[in-house]
Amino acid sequence: MRARDIGERGEAAACRYLKQNGYKILARNYSKAFGKIIGEIDIIAKKGEFLCFVEVKTRQSTAYGLPSEFVTRAKQQKVIRTAYTYILEKHYDGAVRFDVVEVFHDGQKIQTLRHIPHAFTE
Repeated sequence: MRARDIGERGEAAACRYLKQNGYKILARNYSKAFGKIIGEIDIIAKKGEFLCFVEVKTRQSTAYGLPSEFVTRAKQQKVIRTAYTYILEKHYDGAVRFDVVEVFHDGQKIQTLRHIPHAFTE
């Protein structure tokens, strides 16, 4: 199975998990271009007072570290910048947070999923 397919399955699993836990999915794969740089947010969801910008990382093993460890400071900054664009477009004025969902996939199916709310800050 290709890495892209595994990533798409991970995002779909993250959406199912979030919905099952009371989140409303507002957008998937939201992207904006900033010159030559394109920022993307995997999932934008709302629960309670929070607008949540969710980065999903899917991996087949932890041989090179946990999936969340691949959300580097540079990636966080790109997500934050893209989130601000979404906030401005929607005229949103409320609480936001940045979450990470780690998905472990064995090549055939999802094995485990871990949601990390407030994974990074602006």
